[in-house]
Amino acid sequence: MIATLKGNYGSGMEALTYAGQNYMLVDRSLIPEILQVLRNEQQFDYCVDITAVHYPQREKQFDVLWVLYSFARNERIRVKTQIRDGETLPSSVPIWGGANWLEREVFDMFGIKFDGHPDMKRILLPDGWKGHPLRKDYGILQQDNEWVQINLGIESGQ
Repeated sequence: MIATLKGNYGSGMEALTYAGQNYMLVDRSLIPEILQVLRNEQQFDYCVDITAVHYPQREKQFDVLWVLYSFARNERIRVKTQIRDGETLPSSVPIWGGANWLEREVFDMFGIKFDGHPDMKRILLPDGWKGHPLRKDYGILQQDNEWVQINLGIESGQ
């Protein structure tokens, strides 16, 4: 499978293994096509998770990661891409309907938007929450204190 994908996409993807787990590092521009191929041709019919990691010191500050599973193959693969702060990615909801909530969580926690998402809004935090708590440069205590004071009228217990 990897050899076929590498033959089709060349330098736009790299197959890697870390701690015995296979993953592909894919150019951002190829993400929608690679995900579609993995779903339709390689039988990765379940999107287990979509998440991100923030590296504020890098130019491309975010790794965005799709964890996919194939029931037919009993195999798991991860697809990773890197993006700059403020860049968007195409939604994978048309490929896997369950990606809806996963993409909303990535938006809520990291501020990464998915183009074409049917309802891109917060899923875990209140609508008025400022910032995105899983960014490494986020001051969670200051935000918590402010939100509790404004919305509950009490001092935070933090």
